This record gives sequence, C-alpha cells and structure tokens, in this order.
Amino acid sequence: MRSQRLTYRPIDARDASRIAVLAGDWDIARMTARIPHPYSLVDADQWISSIESDEFVRAVERDGELIGAVGYIQRDAEQAEIGYWIGKPWWGNGYATEAASALMEFCFGQAGFKKLTCGHFIDNSASARVIKKLGFRRVGSDQQWCEARKSEVPTIRYIRRRPWLGRLWRGGER
Repeated sequence: MRSQRLTYRPIDARDASRIAVLAGDWDIARMTARIPHPYSLVDADQWISSIESDEFVRAVERDGELIGAVGYIQRDAEQAEIGYWIGKPWWGNGYATEAASALMEFCFGQAGFKKLTCGHFIDNSASARVIKKLGFRRVGSDQQWCEARKSEVPTIRYIRRRPWLGRLWRGGER
C-alpha cells in the first residue's frame, strides 16, 4: 500500500523497539483499547507475535521511518473494524487521516468489505475529526476497555458502507 506521503508494510519483529517507544507514550496508549501503559519492548514483541489471521496490521512509514500503524480486525466476511495510531512527533500533519484513508481504500477495494466500523474514546477529539473526514456515520455509543487506563471508557461508534462505485474497484459484487 502507498499513499501520497506514506508507505505501508507488514509489521515484523524488527519494529518492536520503535513501536514500544512510540505507542508507549501515554498520549497514544490512553487513546487505544489494547496498548498497555507502560508499554515495554517485551509487550511490543508479544503483540507482534500474537497478531491473528483475522487481523491486518501495517506499519505506517514516512521516508522509511516507522511513524505509526493502521489495521483492521475482520468481523465477518463483509465487515471489519479499523484502527490506527500515529506517533506524537507527527501529530497535526494529516498523517492519521491519510493512513486511515489508504486503509479504507484497501478494505473496500482489495479486501472487498462492504462495511467498516470504528470508534474513539469520548475524549479523543483528534480521532473524532479523522473519522468525520473519512465520512463515517455515528451509530451510537458504548463502553470499551482501555488497557492503559485500566478501565471502561465511554466510546463513540461509527460505520461506513462501501461506496456504490466501490463495486467497480472489485469488478462487481462480492
């Protein structure tokens, strides 16, 4: 995968130390469901080695440097939940929107999903802006566990259906 300024590649064991530093920042970890805080090299190694077959995870790179991650978990044959994070030094440059947009294009095109879901913790206004730019529609709210905070956090949930023209990306309906 590629986008205007970023490239995307599978994450591997060599990325663990970089991921531990970037994702281990409290401001990143507290806005994700699964990243603990503190986040060690051992944690990053364990996460990388535990990526399941229903998960699609890609390193986000800018000029060959890992700056974040994007991915999805397949919920069923037609639907996936997307997620993303960008390291704090790169905030405010549109990288989260660019990376999530590239992931959406992949999901609707190559992966053939008909629906994508996502969410953000209620206090994550930056992610709310990204999700709005991507055209997701709010469908409700709930509570989701945050490993870094060690608590349930109010979460806003969204859905985005594949655009009608998305069928043309795959040569017809799935």
